[in-house]
Amino acid sequence: GSLVVNYPFDDDEQGIAIYSKSPDDAVFQQLALSYSKENTKMYQGSPCKDMYPTEYFPHGITNGAQWYNVPGGMQDWNYLHTNCFEVTIELGCVKYPKAEELPKYWEQNRRSLLQFMKQV
Repeated sequence: GSLVVNYPFDDDEQGIAIYSKSPDDAVFQQLALSYSKENTKMYQGSPCKDMYPTEYFPHGITNGAQWYNVPGGMQDWNYLHTNCFEVTIELGCVKYPKAEELPKYWEQNRRSLLQFMKQV
């Protein structure tokens, strides 16, 4: 798990972790920021220090391929073949949180979700 909004592209021609800019890169950054700005911990950029001490995402967002390369991912496929603008929202450092922790996740992300929906 992590706490970040990931936007296309997730893959690049070289198959390595480098920035892979989509034609709508500015729009994707704006969408990602609309979410992360409302989640203070996410926006700070290094929420999982105990688990991933070197991981840092400026303003809580990242280009997918720059983080790690995902060839043939759903996010890129939907964008390229259906013109669907899709981001991946990683909600927490723990990949499988306990059920009793889920209300905390809702509180941390409620405003972010509402702000993200307003972008339509």
